Amino acid sequence: MSEYIRPWKLITLALGIALLILGSFHFETPDWDIPISLIMAILAYISAPWSLRVILERKWRFWPAMLVATWFTIDGSYWLYWHFRNPSALGVMRKANFFASLSLYGICGIVWLYQGSVRQFSSAICTCLCYRKGKPKPASNRF
Repeated sequence: MSEYIRPWKLITLALGIALLILGSFHFETPDWDIPISLIMAILAYISAPWSLRVILERKWRFWPAMLVATWFTIDGSYWLYWHFRNPSALGVMRKANFFASLSLYGICGIVWLYQGSVRQFSSAICTCLCYRKGKPKPASNRF
């Protein structure tokens, strides 16, 4: 739970939301507005790193939940929102949104995967670089 309140993660979430909101004004598509930008960004923040961790760590028993969380974030919430807001937008944009959202979901998972502070991350990077130069390998890895 502490990973969700790390300042660097909250800052990147805020920047992502800001870009999504700016995009909703810049690109005139029938299915991109501020509420869906907030809904999908927050759902991705909550589930994308966990989903990626389930895949990377091969936690097979969590795969059904991971698939449901991924689907709901990238398509289910989108369908639910637009079903009530403007159903005609679903038929036109749903397929294109699925692949764009899946790509962004994967990127979010990668960005928010690291469990630690910026200082710990930079230390881990330095340690990895030192290891490549022939120095001893560190005892822990937080990825």
